[in-house]
Amino acid sequence: MKSDLFSHDHMVQPAGTPGMSLQNSKSIRYVVQGEMYARQGAMVAYRGNLQFERQGQGIGGMFKRAVTGEGLPLMAVRGQGEAWFAHEAANCFIVDLEAGDSLTLNGRNVLCFDTTLSYTISTVKGAGMTGGGLFNSVFTGQGRLGVMCDGEPLVIPVAADDPVFVDTDAVVGWSAQLATSLHRSQSVGSMIRGGSGEVAQLKLEGEGFVIVRPSELTQQKASAN
Repeated sequence: MKSDLFSHDHMVQPAGTPGMSLQNSKSIRYVVQGEMYARQGAMVAYRGNLQFERQGQGIGGMFKRAVTGEGLPLMAVRGQGEAWFAHEAANCFIVDLEAGDSLTLNGRNVLCFDTTLSYTISTVKGAGMTGGGLFNSVFTGQGRLGVMCDGEPLVIPVAADDPVFVDTDAVVGWSAQLATSLHRSQSVGSMIRGGSGEVAQLKLEGEGFVIVRPSELTQQKASAN
């Protein structure tokens, strides 16, 4: 049987070293030898002796309640084997966190991560945020984190004297040391006249970066995720 479908670009190669790697731009491969964590329902294929266990409340340590910022439960993957993770053909990226690093992510953008990373559910400062997520996950520790984004993300540097304003429905994540607040860019008069559709943004100040998806999250999409 012959087809471009069976080219090297698409064919899965033998497993390499344990841990996380990009299978392609839309999926992440994880060679499991022990345990790892992933967004529930994100496994698209696996082989080997693996078990998938939904994490609920009170399962010790970091699992005070194993949910990401949008209320999506996580699962533990245990055993020996390899698994592939993806979600709605979103673009996938791997972030290597080192000791002292701290990254804030919206829950809808978390795909999978090493057990060496820990996270806390943190309230985003800026009351009134809705689609962008009132609660985000702050990841710390040393290990790899699988991130996904609809479309090609924008990574915008933030400088002390040059804050960045982002739409709350488009923000993916940011350096956890940045200060956040809600900024209203529309006057009362403009709102009365119908407004521009850009009522408020998340203001980020300090030194770091912010990751933005190239479109706003629609209510229908938010409900589906």
